[in-house]
Amino acid sequence: MILVTGSSGHLGEALVRTLRGAGRPVRGIDVLPSPWTDVVGSIADAAVVERAFDGIAEVVHAATLHKPHVATHSRQQFIDVNVTGTLVLLEAAARARVRAFVYTSTTSTFGDALSPPPGAPAAWITEDVVPVPKNIYGVTKCAAEDLCQLAHRNQHLPVVVLRTSRFFPEADDDPHKAAAFDGDNLKHVELLYRRADIEDIVSAHLCALERAPAIGFGRYIISATTPLTRDDAAELARDAPAVVDRRVPGWRVTYAARGWRMPATLDRVYDNRRARAALGWEPRNDFASVLARLAHGDDPRSPLARTIGKKGYHAKRV
Repeated sequence: MILVTGSSGHLGEALVRTLRGAGRPVRGIDVLPSPWTDVVGSIADAAVVERAFDGIAEVVHAATLHKPHVATHSRQQFIDVNVTGTLVLLEAAARARVRAFVYTSTTSTFGDALSPPPGAPAAWITEDVVPVPKNIYGVTKCAAEDLCQLAHRNQHLPVVVLRTSRFFPEADDDPHKAAAFDGDNLKHVELLYRRADIEDIVSAHLCALERAPAIGFGRYIISATTPLTRDDAAELARDAPAVVDRRVPGWRVTYAARGWRMPATLDRVYDNRRARAALGWEPRNDFASVLARLAHGDDPRSPLARTIGKKGYHAKRV
């Protein structure tokens, strides 16, 4: 049986839906009740977690306080959930000798490393970039990643850490971007460099479950496959539309028909090549494939993304 933490949340529901749909036994745990949650309780509560682990062979740990919770939750609450909760789960997983533990992290761990100084090329982000977290969210996710690595080294727990890019459908948390761009326009542009569809986020987790025993420990960036290359980095910081003209010809026609536009510059690009190679992962949704859907008047989202919709974030500690 697979344990999915955060099962009432956006990714958690998507994981449980997908696993149940495939006929795989799954148990969801979350502090919030939902049709996708079997155990209601905190992952920081060792007794609750111990009960939830009965019969568990694999774990997907998606429960977390997210970046938007920085405005509604204390730093101590971030430590309680993101650090202590992860430690409790890792210790239970080690005792249960599970075959795989997949931890959902975030590209937000890179923090200030994502923002090059003025005049510098766009940052090309691979797993070799050293994180420079800039808030309690990033700090606690980095700490949880380190706990995962420690559990592998000291207790031989097979762990895969997935640093996921944006996949939530909510409005951008940068008010300037939210005001300057139509929400769907901005989300489509982000598929070039910093976003993925929930369908591909889920498939990456399932691939990680299968590959974890062979990998032992690994950290991977999970984002849509970019059509951009490292050689484009300098020009992306000066004239992003010209680069996209070369890499995805024809985008301007579809954008013009919708009244959309391309940002003048891009400051970073996430490179998912290592994840695809190590996990055997084949993401299906990228800038070009979604552009084709838009050109035909189709919904740009995957069926899973349409089903999950918007869930928001709980605004207080529960």
